[in-house]
Amino acid sequence: MEKSLFRYIWTHSKRDQLIVCAVVLASQPFYFASLDLPRQIVNQAIQGEAFREGQATAPFLKLDLHLPNWLGGQSFHIFDGFEVGRIGLLLGLSCLFLFFVIINGAFKYWINVAKGVLGERMLRRMRFDLFTMVLRFTPEALRTVKSSETATIIKDEVEPVGGFIGDAFITPIFLGTQALTALFFIIVQNLWLGLMAIAVVGIQFTVIPYLRRELLRLGKQRQLASRELAGRIGEVLDGIEAVHVHNAYGWEKAEIGHRLFRLFDLRVQIYNRKFVVKFLNNFLSQLTPFFFYAVGGYFAIRGTLDIGQLVAVIGAYRELPPPLKELIDWDQQRLDVQVKYDQVTEHFAEERLLPLLTARDGKERDEALTGLLQAEELRVSDAHGGMVLDGASFEIMLPAKVAIVSNGGGAASILARILARRTNGFSGQIRIGERELHQIPLTVSGRRLAYAGIDPILFPGTIRENLIYGLRHRPLGQDGTSTREENRRILEAQRTGNPVESIGDQWIDYAQVGAEDEEDLDRILVKILNKLGMGGEIYLFGLAGWIVPDQEPELAERIVEARHRLRETFQAEGMAGLVDPFDPESYNDQTTIAENLLFGVPKTDEFRGRNLAYNPDFRDAIERAGLSDDLVHMGLQIAETMTEIFEGLPPGHSLFEQFSFIGAEELTEFEAILRRHSRSNAALSKEERAKLLSLPLAYIEPRHRLGLLDDHLKLLLVHARRLVREMLQTADADGVEFYDPEKICAAAPLRDNLLFGRISYRVANAQARVAEAVSTVVRDMDLLEDIERIGLDHQVGTAGRLLSPQERACINLARCLVKRPDILVLDGALSAFDEARSQKMIEVLFELTEGRSLFMVLPNDRQANGFDVLVRFRDGQILTDTRNAPARRAETPAPDSQPIAGEVA
Repeated sequence: MEKSLFRYIWTHSKRDQLIVCAVVLASQPFYFASLDLPRQIVNQAIQGEAFREGQATAPFLKLDLHLPNWLGGQSFHIFDGFEVGRIGLLLGLSCLFLFFVIINGAFKYWINVAKGVLGERMLRRMRFDLFTMVLRFTPEALRTVKSSETATIIKDEVEPVGGFIGDAFITPIFLGTQALTALFFIIVQNLWLGLMAIAVVGIQFTVIPYLRRELLRLGKQRQLASRELAGRIGEVLDGIEAVHVHNAYGWEKAEIGHRLFRLFDLRVQIYNRKFVVKFLNNFLSQLTPFFFYAVGGYFAIRGTLDIGQLVAVIGAYRELPPPLKELIDWDQQRLDVQVKYDQVTEHFAEERLLPLLTARDGKERDEALTGLLQAEELRVSDAHGGMVLDGASFEIMLPAKVAIVSNGGGAASILARILARRTNGFSGQIRIGERELHQIPLTVSGRRLAYAGIDPILFPGTIRENLIYGLRHRPLGQDGTSTREENRRILEAQRTGNPVESIGDQWIDYAQVGAEDEEDLDRILVKILNKLGMGGEIYLFGLAGWIVPDQEPELAERIVEARHRLRETFQAEGMAGLVDPFDPESYNDQTTIAENLLFGVPKTDEFRGRNLAYNPDFRDAIERAGLSDDLVHMGLQIAETMTEIFEGLPPGHSLFEQFSFIGAEELTEFEAILRRHSRSNAALSKEERAKLLSLPLAYIEPRHRLGLLDDHLKLLLVHARRLVREMLQTADADGVEFYDPEKICAAAPLRDNLLFGRISYRVANAQARVAEAVSTVVRDMDLLEDIERIGLDHQVGTAGRLLSPQERACINLARCLVKRPDILVLDGALSAFDEARSQKMIEVLFELTEGRSLFMVLPNDRQANGFDVLVRFRDGQILTDTRNAPARRAETPAPDSQPIAGEVA
């Protein structure tokens, strides 16, 4: 980025700046006219100077230009005007004044909107430029730059810079011309009054900016302290597990409290100086009216200045302080924003960035990374100056399977990072054929190289989105839409230097993975995950997923058919008691009372959990069914039992989870309800009834075993089910997806749609037996592929936290394998697995990278069987041991000729 903020602004917005400045200059004659009209209204209409000689009429809109005496006193006649009476002249001049007020307001409106739009465009450009530089951070910079600080800079710290951009050139011109116009008008009326105004303005522009320099220094300190606070909070969040484990709550709170006090102290100092400056500025602003009243009044008494001129001068000066104050504020903002901009440019210093891609890089031949890999005089030192690699050299013919055997130090990982272009902190050369590895354009190396480290990096989204991340290099086709909104988006992108490509375009490179379409790609993804041993998890994720029947009607019909087949299987094999089915005419003992009443799945929060007890439509339905008193009575029994069970137990006890009716923090509230009810047998309030009603809604007899449900009450609940459904449908409440034996329930997971019931709590080992039966039916009906495809839609969470370490490692490896790199470098990527699983994974990796190169860091020689080359380290040197002839592998077909679809078949 440009070092100078004004140069950056001018480079990218000079056309818009000039257009707005031209409008500003065009508005000044109208502004001057609005200042002169009060003088004419007072002198000519009110005091009657236009009718002094007994004339009944006077010209209105007569245009004459009179120069002051000190400019020669010449007059220029432009227009004769219209003859009007005294009242007509008064009303005409007043309406003309109102007209100019509207015109000036319209100019200000247009200028302010244009400034705001310009500022937002430039802010968008700046944020995009900064994000682009984030993508160019070198690996070394990424280890020292805090992500939270960088995000804070892009999100928050450039916000005032963007707000200033629209004001950078326009505001001083707009306010300056307004102030100059007002000063010029005052000088035209009286030279001495004008000189006094200029003198006070000069003092304001000299003293006030000088006093504000300390404010700038304090503001810079506060900004740095705020950034450090954000960085520290981010560190604590990232390491919150260590805080919990080591009971460091007190230290962390004290440390953050110290930082907050520092911010508070700086803000107090800023306030003290800020309002001293404001007081002085206000005093100087009011000093000039004192001179106008005193000196101008003296001139008016002497007759050298008429009353209209004095009124006009005072009115003109009333228009002078606001632009002057805003100009001083603009200068303060300019200095403050320049400091912020300087700090931003320091954070994104050029030495932290990778070189920019050039047009030549985009046209670089995308050749396979095969041939002789040569490393010459590699030197790497550690943080203490010791040599990790000291003049190391080696040669390996690619493609090859290379084991980098660790010597207990960091040499193996460093070499892996060098080969994967994850570090630039070395000297020497490393070439593949005639090409310097670290000089190959990123557009080529990003396609041909892949690296998986010890910490898998997953982005929030689905498993599929993470797996195909390496296939989205550039858009390969457009979505074809050409709406007005899309055209506007493209136009704004062009004006702000943003990419014009739409995320709705076709970004996935199916040819790179050997797929024909999205469906074929999903099959390949699932096959790779199956090879890596994650097929079972994907299947379970699919059963926990959802389908949209309207989008996949054929699959929905097959799921319903599988539901009936599964029910027949249970009946035929004597497993009917394992699952309690959803029957519209009977009570389901394995679900809650709320689920039995709704006979469906809530889609909105108002029908979930305790919120259901407060829903008026639901309450009306159970009132009509005569269930309200029974459920409230059951709530009283549950509350009484729970308070007895939980008495004396600490919060967090396992019983609170088992009986999840009442939380530890609610015990006192329900105890108070019980005491009040038992003491006076008083009627419960509406709020108390709702609280008690919410308790039995979560009750399941086989699980909680409190003996509160009998057959009669179950029949009443089934009868109330119809009323609840009718009431909700009548009220047009779209918050519940009702069960239908012949349809898919879109709000329920796929497992529930297949079972259409709940597994019994009473039967031992029921879960495993039901899962086996479901698996058999799924395979018999060829639903496995669809379920696994749905499993790819499983959310991974922030940084993959919804997955286990093994699942994250598998997805990280699969993402690298999907893009079929010529060189795959693994450094600790299998650390989440035990040694036996790791050995199997290595064999799978050999199979999936056949004809391509695999570099893998190993802790020892035990897993080195099958590798072509072993790389060891001794005294800063690299020793290679060729086991299988790499020349044989070099003769295998080119990688691009073997699609992964064939490899994993």
